[in-house]
Amino acid sequence: MLVVALTGGIGSGKSTVGQIFAQLGAIVVDSDQLARDVLERGSIGFNEVVAKFGDELLKNGEIDRQLLASIVFKDPTKRTELEQITHPLIRKAFAEVIARSSSNAIVINQIPLLVESNHDYKFDHVITVSASEDIRAQRLLKRGLTGVQIRERMQAQATDQMREGIADSVIVNEKSEQEITNQVEKIWELLLLKNVSK
Repeated sequence: MLVVALTGGIGSGKSTVGQIFAQLGAIVVDSDQLARDVLERGSIGFNEVVAKFGDELLKNGEIDRQLLASIVFKDPTKRTELEQITHPLIRKAFAEVIARSSSNAIVINQIPLLVESNHDYKFDHVITVSASEDIRAQRLLKRGLTGVQIRERMQAQATDQMREGIADSVIVNEKSEQEITNQVEKIWELLLLKNVSK
């Protein structure tokens, strides 16, 4: 089994890259989805976050994720408090995926905050998706984020240079979908070889 990290800043195109890897045969796990799962109503994460941040976070009995995001992206201390609750739960959920996967699988964890998580994960290969801040901002504006929200999120994340510094492979996502597919396919061939020789 090969356990791979796929990281990149907000708006870089990680999801697109993850979808291509899934089509090629990888088991792709989205850490953002795991983060949503561990805060589902009735879960340990839900109870701990509400205890820490208060009932005003609730909307129709569920955690108002937009409100939570607006709180933690404005205040690094609050973001750390949230991560102290969610990160161990996300790691546990990912470990369960690994345990269920076959011994020859290539499992890719789509993890935006790899650099920021102080490398609390062990990966056989790290891939980062890079794109200029201007291109990423244009994509995020199309998704409905405001300029202020985009700046807050980008400032809360590591830079492309920091991510590239820990990466084994870098995908530059600034051109066509065909161009990104070509880059992914080359890395997939490398991962297949690495998995066989492991």
